Amino acid sequence: MSAVTAKTEEIAGSRVRVDVEVAADAVEARLDSAAEAMGHELKIPGFRKGKVPPKVVLQRMGREAVLDEAVRRALPEWYSDAVVGIATVGDPKVELAGLPDKGAPLKFSFEVGVRPKATLGDYTGLEAGRREAEVADAEIDTEVEALRESLASLQSVEREAGAGDFVVLDFVGSVDGEPFEGGEARGYLLELGSGRLIPGFEEQLTGASANDEREVAVTFPEDYGSEALAGKEAKFAVEVKEVREKQLPELDDEFAVSSGGFDSMDELREDVRGRMREALDEQIEAEYRENVLDAAVANATVDVPHDLVHGKAHEMWHSMARNLQRRGMDPNAYLQMTGKGEEELVTEMEEDAERSLKREAVLAAVIETEKVEVSDDELLETLRDALPDAEEAEVAEALANAKEQGRDDALREDIAMRKALDLMVESAKPIEAERAQAREEMWTPEKEAKEKSGKLWTPGS
Repeated sequence: MSAVTAKTEEIAGSRVRVDVEVAADAVEARLDSAAEAMGHELKIPGFRKGKVPPKVVLQRMGREAVLDEAVRRALPEWYSDAVVGIATVGDPKVELAGLPDKGAPLKFSFEVGVRPKATLGDYTGLEAGRREAEVADAEIDTEVEALRESLASLQSVEREAGAGDFVVLDFVGSVDGEPFEGGEARGYLLELGSGRLIPGFEEQLTGASANDEREVAVTFPEDYGSEALAGKEAKFAVEVKEVREKQLPELDDEFAVSSGGFDSMDELREDVRGRMREALDEQIEAEYRENVLDAAVANATVDVPHDLVHGKAHEMWHSMARNLQRRGMDPNAYLQMTGKGEEELVTEMEEDAERSLKREAVLAAVIETEKVEVSDDELLETLRDALPDAEEAEVAEALANAKEQGRDDALREDIAMRKALDLMVESAKPIEAERAQAREEMWTPEKEAKEKSGKLWTPGS
């Protein structure tokens, strides 16, 4: 039995109020857990660091202080348990009246946006634009040239360096006569014209030969990543150790053999064409599915309040920030690179956020109308795809855990939405992309009425 019970009430503007109660024993368990965690961090005379017993922590800190910390840590999880089965949008506004006495449950409430409801129009037998899959010879040339570049070699040359050449450098930089962190390197390989270093640095090495020594003067950009160097003038003592020229292999049958074991260049180009065509087919199919869905959205009525759109845009930014962190990039550094603040970027995302909300609303309405269901076998199949290296028993255990924690609902909905879109695509009729675009640009009274009502849809945007 879940420790969290929730009662949901719909309120105006696509929002709900949820009253939540957390069982007393679950609250006490969180209190003990918080006291134990704090015991690993506190320094109290008579106890080794990290070995302070939970009882002593409670005596020293007081029950209310430890419980406050316990609730702060647990609230996100309790919130997640309370919204299982609710398609929330944006951050909640939480109201916590106070901390409970010992043996009493914790009660809190919150308001949060929910996915809007759609009134469906026609959603089957729709016409939607679909591009033809054509791979031009010029695209194949570009791909082959990229392969050629990857197999290039660098050869030392006895001449002056020019754009496209590589130089091997030793350099030491200084600002106001003082060296700075990151301003020194040895054996640094630099392609002239690549724009990898500070603006103006590479240009001052054009015409240099092996063993030349030069002083390079540059100014760090005002938006440079290091505040200590931003906008500062710097001088670099540079020694050119070597000039290297890029040697590209000839595009002949020997190249075809070395680059992939093909007998001839014709065979290599056909392989490239096939792979590009396969990737293009997947891209076109994804575009066509979106076009079908957007056609159904255009026929539907979906009221999306601006605060809901803004909340969804914030969700999209948070998701993007997490992806950046997984790739090793600080989201704040990304904002600095774009020259925009978080709120400005979120505002720019609102158009995509509105489109996403309308698509989800239409798909949810189709699921309900068509009574789309998702079996456990379909859940297992999806989990197998997500866990390709897992044993069958591990996949089954993952599903059992998801059900126990109430986390299978989101997965079921994802699969149901895909099935609903499959249903719409199966009955749709592809038309030429140019014809579909011309149709969307054509004025109609219905379109003007929609624009005036604020329900604007921009197909394919």
